[in-house]
Amino acid sequence: MASVLIVDDAAFMRMSLKMMLEKNGYQVVGEAVNGVEGIRMFNELRPDIVTMDITMPEMTGLEALKGIMAIDKKAKVMMVSAMGQETMVKEAVVAGARGFVVKPFTEDVVVKALRQLGG
Repeated sequence: MASVLIVDDAAFMRMSLKMMLEKNGYQVVGEAVNGVEGIRMFNELRPDIVTMDITMPEMTGLEALKGIMAIDKKAKVMMVSAMGQETMVKEAVVAGARGFVVKPFTEDVVVKALRQLGG
């Protein structure tokens, strides 16, 4: 069972992702509300996969992704973006993101994306 850290400033989004993931056999080991907390929790928990929102206060998902990749170049980070953030998604892939899903998403899309990461 793959462990997952969810990084998103929206409580509803964290709850939705957590329910989808746990229902499909993933273990959610942590939830962070911004990029700063996401990097700290990644360093502490070392999850198999991180789901990372792009737009967050304090530190963007893109900055947090770079911080996580600096800790572990093999980290599996899946970006979660809103429609219209294609440029940021491209930047994220260049920075090391292994995949992405676009909001609003369905459970099938999230699970398929995580399985493609090897989770």
